[in-house]
Amino acid sequence: MATAPESGKGNVSAQLVKDLRDRTGAGFSDCRAALVESGGDIEQAINILRKKGQAAAAKKAQRATSEGLVGCYIHAGGKIGVLVEINCESDFVARTEAFQRLCHDVAMHVAALDPRFLRREEVTQEILDREREIYGEQAKATGKPPAVIEKIVNGKMEKFYEENCLYEQHFIKDEAVTVKELVDQAIAKLGENIAIRRFSRFKVGESDAAGAASAAPEAVEA
Repeated sequence: MATAPESGKGNVSAQLVKDLRDRTGAGFSDCRAALVESGGDIEQAINILRKKGQAAAAKKAQRATSEGLVGCYIHAGGKIGVLVEINCESDFVARTEAFQRLCHDVAMHVAALDPRFLRREEVTQEILDREREIYGEQAKATGKPPAVIEKIVNGKMEKFYEENCLYEQHFIKDEAVTVKELVDQAIAKLGENIAIRRFSRFKVGESDAAGAASAAPEAVEA
């Protein structure tokens, strides 16, 4: 339930701003402005910040990301390990606590949810055709008309992307946002283009062919 501002639309309590910062990681002034705009409704304020993050990411999408860090995460008593490369525009941003936390959080997410691809554009046509065929056969078995079957298959394909592509997965620490939205928030906060370039997940006993994904060269700075 949203907390109302103390008095008047422009007077937002410090505690409400703190709550919004804790939930989004956005700066104080951005959180306060979003709360003022939303009339103190924290859920609406979150949506406002999310849209601003997406807009900031779109504006910076073509800027080169030649700096960054390789983050890591080890889990389950050393049985699972992840390396992830996240790029930004400057070494200054790469050394900030917020950027380092992003690298750690993304690596932890990969360890937990084991994505197969970075973006949906990386899924091969062979895999897409196979999945669509399977979903089509399942839908036909329900006896529904072709138009409904097509909608069912399209819905299942979107779910496939959501479950298997890192950028489209719901962030393990906050399922209200996707990993892409998490990156967009970091872009809005740090003021630079940021992109996950590649990741590799290792699990004891797993074959060498499993657990790695990287962005296509032309997509690295998108």
